[in-house]
Amino acid sequence: MSFDYSIDFDNIDFREKPEKYRVGRGEQGVLMVQPYKSEILPHWRFKTPDIARKSSDKIYQLFLDYKEAGDFVGMDMARKFLQMGYTRSRRYANYKGGKKYNKDGEINDRNIDEEKARSASIFEEKWIKAREDEEYLKMKREHQKKYG
Repeated sequence: MSFDYSIDFDNIDFREKPEKYRVGRGEQGVLMVQPYKSEILPHWRFKTPDIARKSSDKIYQLFLDYKEAGDFVGMDMARKFLQMGYTRSRRYANYKGGKKYNKDGEINDRNIDEEKARSASIFEEKWIKAREDEEYLKMKREHQKKYG
């Protein structure tokens, strides 16, 4: 089942109502699902490799904390923020100012920023650890089987 954007995200606490949560694809819903957005977003940064390392370490620790609490939704949201750290860093590494398209809708020329590329690979490392975590995968299958 895909991510359901029709849900009343402003009024649902997904920690209290995990049955309302759908995994979706990739980063879908990453900036909508509370209280996780408020818990994780303040730590999400990727401007430099040092900042990316601190950020990805903190978000991965949140992933582990949610895992210890048996909180699949929290684990999945932390995984999404790690993935988004990778994809946004990669976009900024490839395109000046992170702008893939110009005002005419055409793709801008690539301009590789090695610092942002290092930030991307820092996030990618933690994202892979999270998405391949055996307990996470087990909980994901159970959540999808139970709730869709």
